Amino acid sequence: MNDHEFPPYGLFRVAAVSPQVAVGDPRQNVAHMLDALQPLESADLVVLPELALTGYTCGDLFAQEALLAAAEEQLLELTGQTADSKQILVVGLPLRVGTSLMNVAAVLHRGQVIAAIPKQFLPTYNEFYEGRWFRAGDETDPPSVSIGRQDVPFGSDILIRCGTAVVGVEICEDLWTPLPPSSFQAVAGANILLNLSASNEIVGKATWRHDLVVSQSGRCIAGYVYASSGPSESTTDLVFGGHCLIAENGQLLGQSRRVGDGELPWQGATHVMADIDLQRLQHDRRVIGSFDDGRRLLSRPFRFIDTNALAVKRRRPETAKSNAHAERPPLRPVVAQPFVPADPQHRDARCAEIFEIQTAALAKRVSRLPESLPLLIGVSGGLDSTLALLVAVKACDQYGWNRQRIHGITMPGFGTTETTESNADELMTALGITSERIDIRPLCLQAFRSLEHTPLNLAIDQHTTVESLQQQLLQTPADAEDLVFENVQARIRTFLLMSRGFVLGTGDLSEQALGWSTYNGDHMSMYNVNTSIPKTLVRFLVRYAADHYFEGRDGQLLHEIADTPISPELLPPAADGTIRQETEDKVGPYELHDFFLYNVIRNGFTPEKIRFLARHARFSQPYSEQQIDRTLNTFYRRFFANQFKRSCVPDGPKVGSVSLSPRGDWRMPSDADRGPWKE
Repeated sequence: MNDHEFPPYGLFRVAAVSPQVAVGDPRQNVAHMLDALQPLESADLVVLPELALTGYTCGDLFAQEALLAAAEEQLLELTGQTADSKQILVVGLPLRVGTSLMNVAAVLHRGQVIAAIPKQFLPTYNEFYEGRWFRAGDETDPPSVSIGRQDVPFGSDILIRCGTAVVGVEICEDLWTPLPPSSFQAVAGANILLNLSASNEIVGKATWRHDLVVSQSGRCIAGYVYASSGPSESTTDLVFGGHCLIAENGQLLGQSRRVGDGELPWQGATHVMADIDLQRLQHDRRVIGSFDDGRRLLSRPFRFIDTNALAVKRRRPETAKSNAHAERPPLRPVVAQPFVPADPQHRDARCAEIFEIQTAALAKRVSRLPESLPLLIGVSGGLDSTLALLVAVKACDQYGWNRQRIHGITMPGFGTTETTESNADELMTALGITSERIDIRPLCLQAFRSLEHTPLNLAIDQHTTVESLQQQLLQTPADAEDLVFENVQARIRTFLLMSRGFVLGTGDLSEQALGWSTYNGDHMSMYNVNTSIPKTLVRFLVRYAADHYFEGRDGQLLHEIADTPISPELLPPAADGTIRQETEDKVGPYELHDFFLYNVIRNGFTPEKIRFLARHARFSQPYSEQQIDRTLNTFYRRFFANQFKRSCVPDGPKVGSVSLSPRGDWRMPSDADRGPWKE
């Protein structure tokens, strides 16, 4: 495989395992390791704990030649036993280096020890006493050591390359220091960081360990794989928990059970396995320009050992056991709604924080306005205008402004239904704001006459009235379309708002991505508090407000609005008075569009990878592959075609990691060609 083929979709499968240990018996330990490796055959890389071949708790037995010779002999045995696997296997052992003994991680691949990497920081405090037995790795180390009859690259300056994965190794205490070796490895190019550990359990240490692993993965923009010794180590003075963790760029992907989490009794090995997304890491490192600035801090260059080159050199036949990479399901969470936390408690906290950000943003802008200037908002009875209105009310309440300063205007047009208009009126009454109703249909009719336009192919003249046109519109086919008819209504609404005060925009992030707005119509305002809120999150924010800020009928009303089908209501309603123009019937489900939006903008993924992830995401309802493909094509087509609208959007607060503001986040030519995204 070349770098473009491995790993597929950039998903590099890693595992951390804590096998059963027979303290001082490498032969038994290899047998335990082979048993523990069986359920991990699909992993591309497996890491075992520190000094796993002998056990970490051997004490002064580390000075015994018999133990050291057995450890080296069984390392070669383990290498031979795993020769038919393409896995990279990393295991800890005590290794004789010149006249010293060193705590080492041996890297095994296809029947060879391809590297040995020493521990750089030895704990000799409290319960730890490693300086009694080992020497720390440093720049004076030899570039290679002899293991068996093989000359093996040796040193703390080694990185392992496997396709697009670049692996750096540190050992236990290395991570707990002010300047962990993994930080330098990451700057040098490592995107998978391993830690072979023997971390004992004391009260509260598991949380600290978890935070270290997760934070280091985020600081290094890397995957971090941590394997620790388990309770079959000697318990003369300490208990080891067998805690294994995998993190990626500040997020925990998985962790094993451990002593202390309530899952005793213990038996055998424990492990965790997950896919690290190398493409996501590569994207983040590429866009964060300061990441590579740390290269100037490297005191020496790193050596790279390429497993692909070694495989070619050894000319091993391709009958070796494959890990069945092609189209394997991802072993990591594929979040179907990336903007909406799945955990209710986390989701509520996210909603509360977003409301605070929106409120603070609007309050600052309003504080610079004359107090006599009203805040205008077009209230449709739909999701977006409801959210913007709630933010405006919250800002007035928090900063002591009279709610009457907010002027909510309903502007029914040819597509407005009684349900949404009624909801809008009731909402404004419940919130105690100034409310007004303006029927825009007479102005629209006059505009059609001036433009000599036939709305939905209906002929009009000086004798046509609003009501007669409305009745004719109700008889038009359900699939009738007329962009001019829609745009005239949207622009007249904006004209009426803009002519009377400071206009609060209501359009959301998903609509910006798809260009689902009328240019210089609902596309424009003086300030837009919803500018970086995706549609899937808008619904949850309205529901959160209903449950936390309102009671009784007011809360019920907000839930009814949240359940209303999404529509601009610019085409006439159905014969029964219900909404005929549902946005998702036209452009596809917003749940899919927000999934695509996140993975295109936040992660920079290719269409092929996004399709792959969508097939494995658990959406709120099943989508066929054809529907996913159709909606993804719609997303790209509309995203490229509508950049000109995003190039001139109003000010508004950024609330999440994805924003399309041309000033702060997304700068794209309006006439870009989407050729590579079509192929």
